[in-house]
Amino acid sequence: MKCFLPVLSCLAVLGVVSAQRQVAVQEGPLYRTEGSHITIWCNVSGYQGPSEQNFQWSIYLPSAPEREVQIVSTMDSSFPYAIYTQRVRSGKIYVERVQGNSALLHITDLQARDAGEYECHTPNTDERYFGSYSAKMNLMVIPDSLQSTAVRHTLHRVEQDPLELTCEVATETLQHSHVSVAWLRQRGGEKPVEVIALSRDFVLQSSSDYAQRQSLGEVRLDKLGSGTFRLTVFHLQPSDQGEFYCEATEWIQDPDGSWYPMTRKRSEGTVVNVQPTDKEFTVRLETDKRLYTVGEPAEFRCILEGQNTPDRYFAVSWAFNSSLIASMGPNAVPVLNSEFTHREARGQLKVAKESDNVFVLKIYHLRQEDSGKYNCRVTEREKTVTGEFIDKESKRPKNIPIIVLPIKSSISVEVASNASVVLEGENLHLSCSIRTAGRPLGRFSVIWQLVDRQNRRSNIMWLDRDGTVQPGTSYWERSSFGGVQMEQVQPNSFSLGIFNSRREDEGQYECHVTEWVRAVDGEWQVVGERRASTLVSITALETGFAVTAISRTPGVTYSDSFDLQCIIKPHYPARVPVSVTWRFQPVGTAEFHDLVTFTRDGGVQWGDRSSSFRTRTAIEKAESSNNVRLSISRASDTEAGKYQCVAELWRRNYDNSWTRLAERTSNLLEIRVLQPVTKLQVSKSKRTLTLVENRPIQLNCSVKSQTSQNSHFAVLWYVHKPSDADGKLILKTTHNSAFEYGTYAEEEGLRARLQFERHVSGGLFSLTVQRAEVSDSGSYYCHVEEWLLSPNYAWYKLAEEVSGRTEVTVKQPDSRLKLSQAQGNLSVLETRQVQLECVVLNRTSAASQLLVEWFVWKPNHPERETLARLSRDATFHYGEQAAKNNLKGRLHLESPSPGVYRLFIQNVAVQDSGTYSCRVEEWLPSPGGTWYRRAEDTAGQTAVQVMRPDAALQVDTVVPNATVSEKAAFQLDCSIVSRSSQDSRFAVAWYSLRTKAGGKRGSPGLEDGEEEGEEGEEEEEEDPTERTALLSVGPDAVFGPEGSPWEGRLRFQRLSPLLYRLTVLQASPRDTGNYSCRVEEWLPSPQKEWYRLTEEESAPIGIRVLDTSSTLQSIICSNDALFYFVFFYPFPIFGILIITILLVRFKSRNSSKNSDGKNGVPLLWIKEPHLNYSPTCLEPPVLSIHPGAID
Repeated sequence: MKCFLPVLSCLAVLGVVSAQRQVAVQEGPLYRTEGSHITIWCNVSGYQGPSEQNFQWSIYLPSAPEREVQIVSTMDSSFPYAIYTQRVRSGKIYVERVQGNSALLHITDLQARDAGEYECHTPNTDERYFGSYSAKMNLMVIPDSLQSTAVRHTLHRVEQDPLELTCEVATETLQHSHVSVAWLRQRGGEKPVEVIALSRDFVLQSSSDYAQRQSLGEVRLDKLGSGTFRLTVFHLQPSDQGEFYCEATEWIQDPDGSWYPMTRKRSEGTVVNVQPTDKEFTVRLETDKRLYTVGEPAEFRCILEGQNTPDRYFAVSWAFNSSLIASMGPNAVPVLNSEFTHREARGQLKVAKESDNVFVLKIYHLRQEDSGKYNCRVTEREKTVTGEFIDKESKRPKNIPIIVLPIKSSISVEVASNASVVLEGENLHLSCSIRTAGRPLGRFSVIWQLVDRQNRRSNIMWLDRDGTVQPGTSYWERSSFGGVQMEQVQPNSFSLGIFNSRREDEGQYECHVTEWVRAVDGEWQVVGERRASTLVSITALETGFAVTAISRTPGVTYSDSFDLQCIIKPHYPARVPVSVTWRFQPVGTAEFHDLVTFTRDGGVQWGDRSSSFRTRTAIEKAESSNNVRLSISRASDTEAGKYQCVAELWRRNYDNSWTRLAERTSNLLEIRVLQPVTKLQVSKSKRTLTLVENRPIQLNCSVKSQTSQNSHFAVLWYVHKPSDADGKLILKTTHNSAFEYGTYAEEEGLRARLQFERHVSGGLFSLTVQRAEVSDSGSYYCHVEEWLLSPNYAWYKLAEEVSGRTEVTVKQPDSRLKLSQAQGNLSVLETRQVQLECVVLNRTSAASQLLVEWFVWKPNHPERETLARLSRDATFHYGEQAAKNNLKGRLHLESPSPGVYRLFIQNVAVQDSGTYSCRVEEWLPSPGGTWYRRAEDTAGQTAVQVMRPDAALQVDTVVPNATVSEKAAFQLDCSIVSRSSQDSRFAVAWYSLRTKAGGKRGSPGLEDGEEEGEEGEEEEEEDPTERTALLSVGPDAVFGPEGSPWEGRLRFQRLSPLLYRLTVLQASPRDTGNYSCRVEEWLPSPQKEWYRLTEEESAPIGIRVLDTSSTLQSIICSNDALFYFVFFYPFPIFGILIITILLVRFKSRNSSKNSDGKNGVPLLWIKEPHLNYSPTCLEPPVLSIHPGAID
């Protein structure tokens, strides 16, 4: 029994735990893309009641996170709010019930506005509320940025062809996501087949149709760059035909660790048509001819024709008279039988695969026993999975018979040369051609021989049958230097070359040919011999060699150029060098010296005494001849004299040594050099120049003509004053642009003001005297010297000339300062702003500086006073008037444009009234840099009158009378209808108005006194109404003393800026009478001092206070205990009664749906009623239950 009680306790606890409701929703946040179809699961457990539970989905939008928006419910079709009603009715949002306690929320077309916090709520089916009834998760909606693009086209391929397709995949999702890419193939309405795919984990995989081909590397997927995916199928099969497309999927990892495909995009498709290959093939056998001679080569070609042969396997065998020669498998390795193996080893036979379609059998040396029938057989083989080959179809063409004949010589020889007559030193080329009736039977040996004029025969070179070349005894040395060469150009053609021929090479050249063939035993034997010859003549080089010197310019001018020609005859080719030397005899000397030599190898050598010629002399040899031209530029006296050229003829020997064959000397040429004639002309025109002081003086000196474009000029500038006999030098510029200041420039201090310029045109020179002064007046002219550079780079003066004169007059500028004389009158109110304008209409110079001064004439003050001054350097200064009238903080000066000056006086006062004007001084800079006052002017006057604002104070004069009960309160309102300024302040005072009786009656409640009696007597004489102050408030909001009858009973209120209220409490019959209020309006002066502008009094208000006896109300109000018993205690009791009634009512509706909260808690809160009562007991207590007191 003791153990039984703990067991029951445990079971009770377990029962409670198992009965606790628990709602779970898919963990968030979830990221989903716009336009996608999403699901969110929701489960409930630990519940009681029916097995099938209901689910209600709501959302809390980010814009209103506290506001619930209902979406869809499994139990109430009217549950959705209007924003989701249409989507729920159309089925775009619905709830799928997976089990009785599990459901899925579907949103088929997700929108950006669907983002928010989702809540899954399960209505209570338990006997009591225990556990959780809802769960929440967050859904984030992001843009769908995934793109999968490919070019749409159609491809036609043949079986076994390769295929390459590319696809571009890109995404701009900010969240971390993975992308998987797959290539699929689809045919017609069939289900797409996955060719190859790259998973989100970067793993390659294929469907069963392509798995084996992928493992063998036949199918590949390569990623190129950041977003390009290439599909490669190396050997297409007919089953690959269809439409290929690329499909990209973007995955994101949910909080539970699982990967979810957010979006999937398919690219455009490519239609691939695969044409099956034809397995048929044909074989044909070819050879060049059927009739051969012993020793000739023969070639047989076995040609295979079929589709896609490179990817198929074939075996070939060769047969001679039905006997096997050799066989060759798919590996192209030939296997020969024993008889032909020896011939193949000696290089007489070859079996090979020339290409995928051509197989050859070559016999390099035919024998007579090789006559017979030849054939080939081609067998197709198929390779199994194990790598073995299986024979399939086999084909062979028709036999080809050949005949091999014995050897018979039939050659003929012909000799030819490049020329029958050649010039000494030219190359001699001889050719020996062998002609045969058919193909050459064996080999040839050739001997070249020369028969000279004395009929002597000598061997030049010979070539034996093995191809070895040997020179003859007399040509051995020349052959070693390459002077004699022999070669076999073609099998039947042999050449002999004799380079750099000599006179002794003249004669009859003969070619002796012997034909050799190899016998069956391998020995060589002569078949036949033939000879042929040709005659060659050689001409000596020095024949007709001569040289002549000419010139077209025997007389030249300084710095001009002249040419000398050395003409050589006859015309020699470029291989025959001629050296030419120019010799020179200067004027006044008796011997020649070498000037320059153009050597035989094209070099130039200068003589020992030619240093002055090198920089000005050019020597040139014509490309088409050996003529040599000597060009001399910038001629001078040193180049005058006699010239002569000497030519030497050279020949190169076979050992590269040189031999001088001849030398010739030309005639004499005399060259004369003359000086140039001057053409200098300077402008003689005269002009007069008048200008204002401080302006520049422009002086020009123009050279109208010059002797040479290379002329330089020295320019000297002079000025002539009337008091001087001769002109004085100002500035001199030499021909090399050096400056030299004259005595006048130094004496007058002109160096800093002079500017010299030579214009681009070259013939115009300018002198500018900056900042002209009156003392600069005078007559100016220039003196020009022309200088030329001699050919020896020395300057010399050729000529000089003086220009015309320029009369210069300098004067001071005229004064043109003028101000606006417009008169003006201004009337403004206090505290406003006054603008005074001073306008400069004209000024003497734009470079001048202005001093502006403002002054004023005050009323009854004859002297003007200065307000402000703007100095020439734009510095603002206050005048003495500004200090007197406190203007320093109120003056503001601005210049919106040049010549316009505005003075602003801010916050003006009455004392600022007066007549204002401005005065302007114009200052000019002197040429020496100092400033002087040139002019001044005064503008028109402006009269300014500053006025105070007009009084516009008005107090409400229509006030109703009032009757109140004793002990009550009455109000005295003082309403201001209008005021003079928005800145006004008011002083308010209330008065009690009583009619005097015999001059002794005072204000009610006021004790008689001597002072008040005296005041009453004075007022009686002036006004029969007696005025007693209740309360006064100054403009500074300071209260005055309260009147003694009302002391302690007054309450002041300012209800608005223009409404004042005085409340009199505890009224008594003595308060009966007339009352009024007096208002004074105060304004601030510009100096922030307050002054009274005006005052106004309201109409009298009649107040009547009734004298009443004690009432029930007064009895209750006078007793605190009785007051609380009657007015306060009943209301709490009444409130408790109402709460009890409401609790009973809500308990009875506990099972109703509308009374349940989200977690089953009743929605009922009760607040205490608000009780208002008046401590003055003027009004009964009020019990009010405001909105919100009961929620």
